[in-house]
Amino acid sequence: MIYDVHPMNPILSTAPLGMHWPTLDPFLFCAYHNDAYPAGNELLGIDAAALSGRQMGSDFAGQDGWNMYHGQKVPGFPAHPHRGFETVTIVRKGRIDHSDSLGATARFGGGDVQWLTAGAGIVHCEMFPLLRSDTPNPAELFQIWLNLPAKNKMAKPHFTMLWHEEIPRWSELDTQGRATQIVCIAGELAGQPSASKTLAPPPDSWASQPGSNVGIFTLRIAAGAVWTLPPAASADVARVLYFFNGERMEVADQSVKAGHAIELRGDLPCELKNGDAISELLLLQGRPIAEPVAQHGPFVMNTQDEIHQAFADYQRTQFGGWPWGKSDPVHAREQGRFARHADGRVEERA
Repeated sequence: MIYDVHPMNPILSTAPLGMHWPTLDPFLFCAYHNDAYPAGNELLGIDAAALSGRQMGSDFAGQDGWNMYHGQKVPGFPAHPHRGFETVTIVRKGRIDHSDSLGATARFGGGDVQWLTAGAGIVHCEMFPLLRSDTPNPAELFQIWLNLPAKNKMAKPHFTMLWHEEIPRWSELDTQGRATQIVCIAGELAGQPSASKTLAPPPDSWASQPGSNVGIFTLRIAAGAVWTLPPAASADVARVLYFFNGERMEVADQSVKAGHAIELRGDLPCELKNGDAISELLLLQGRPIAEPVAQHGPFVMNTQDEIHQAFADYQRTQFGGWPWGKSDPVHAREQGRFARHADGRVEERA
């Protein structure tokens, strides 16, 4: 729905959320995965009997409340290439086992974020190991694709871990003491507490460029709470709220049901009046890169010739090869959260 925009109405349009959510430049793609996986087997996957009737290799139907995606035994996304953009993976529940063609590997989740600059080209896998063998294994995550400007599309691949314990988060109370909880993956909001230090995105990211105003936030609004989203730093910031969990709220006096994206003007504040249930939203914002976009599958460049070159380069080099033997490796059940970077540096978390 497109609104007749009053000079002081921050809402530009609304749209229902499907499997892949609508995005605006500089974002390319946003997917929300929420799977109620059963207990895992000895391989951290799902027994063959429970896989009956699924389209294995491309299972997105949500049968029994969960998907295998491209996994065959363990859910997830076995080895696949990317070039020309970044992935930001926010894991709210469950774990992801990452491995890539640079020799890096990790296990992360429970609020952790991985920010991967594909740049000139990388092959990686993202598997969802089912670590619990006696209880269900819920998994919930966002994957967001952020474009790279032309000058950085062939940057050296790089990944950054933003660990749960270090990600800024704070609460703001309305006049009745009802809380809005804010988690800041990237960027800043006006009035953000000075103690909430924003974490640095990867060096070649659009989010690292001065004036890009890239922001990635999650909001959890208590039932009945009122909170005002402050204006962005400049009027040219593209801004979308994704109302993905809850029932109903008033956004700038417009009633909006859960399951909708709300495109907002960047230069105006926007009051959110929540309904009778807890509401959760994802906020993506940023100044557009405003360059041509040519995309084919996992490659995002500026021209079709560059897309053809990406396919040729991948066929020739495999973007460094695949050092892991199998396309869908997972770590041992007892392995905790960690990241081993391509340079050998290791980060460990409890």
